[in-house]
Parts: sequence; structure tokens; C-alpha cells
Amino acid sequence: MSTPKPPIGSYVVDTRTGQVGVVMGHEGPYVQLRPFGGGREWDCPPGTVRAASGAERLRAATAYQNARSRGEVP
Repeated sequence: MSTPKPPIGSYVVDTRTGQVGVVMGHEGPYVQLRPFGGGREWDCPPGTVRAASGAERLRAATAYQNARSRGEVP
């Protein structure tokens, strides 16, 4: 039985790294994720992602805004 893939646009956590990502698509057996705020996509097996909690989404958004205010990201 295959693992269900999360819907495009949903926020998930890559349990291998703990990084929050936005589901951008599905390519072959992988889920394509992009970091919160943009950046380079990475592939992740669907069995290693889980839905991000509200606190995890807020933490990712805050980290992005802080990096942006320091000029680290555009």
C-alpha cells in the first residue's frame, strides 16, 4: 500500500531534517517541497513528511521575516 501524498500548497515538515516546506508538486515517488518564503526545492519521500502544526508554520514564518530584516534573503 502506498503512502498518501499531501496536497499541493499544504505545509509539511520533512521529518529527516525538521525543515518546514510547502508542497509544490509530486514527481514520481517524491513530494517536491520548497522552503517557507521561497528558495530551492528538494525532493522528499512521502513517508517522511507530516503536516506542519500552526506553531511550526509560525516559527518558519518568523525565521524568514527575521532573515529578511537582516538582509540575508531578498
